[in-house]
Amino acid sequence: MSGLTHFDAKGDAHMVDVSDKAVTSRVAVAEGYIRMAQATFDIITEGRAKKGDVIGVARLAGIMGAKKTPELIPLCHPLPVTKVAVELTPAPELPGLRIEATVKTTGQTGVEMEALTAVSTAALTVYDMAKAVDKAMEITGIRVMLKDGGKSGRYEAT
Repeated sequence: MSGLTHFDAKGDAHMVDVSDKAVTSRVAVAEGYIRMAQATFDIITEGRAKKGDVIGVARLAGIMGAKKTPELIPLCHPLPVTKVAVELTPAPELPGLRIEATVKTTGQTGVEMEALTAVSTAALTVYDMAKAVDKAMEITGIRVMLKDGGKSGRYEAT
């Protein structure tokens, strides 16, 4: 199980002990996309969805998702999240929405999972709010774009 920190010497899953790690400022940025039919894109971007403001509700859902990450991912540490920002940007070339989440903390472990959960939750909320008109929407490209802070330092996706 070399390199996989969530497994002990016997190969059993466990929560990583971070008690000896330094408390540092940490940030993570994740992104993802939801592709949809042009008509669905138009409904969302023009504010004509029957369920209301799709982008606004999805933004709030993403923020909530980041805050609930340790309740959803079994081995994530509960962290004092100090910032969550979720932006949904129309991407006409898809057509669809680009979702970006930034999460910050001052703690002993990073917030990559919180950023990824924020993007995922926002995308799922868009799907939920628009599925009545477009069941073929596709959630794709969810990944960490930036991670900084802590012993492993800075990571930027290429």
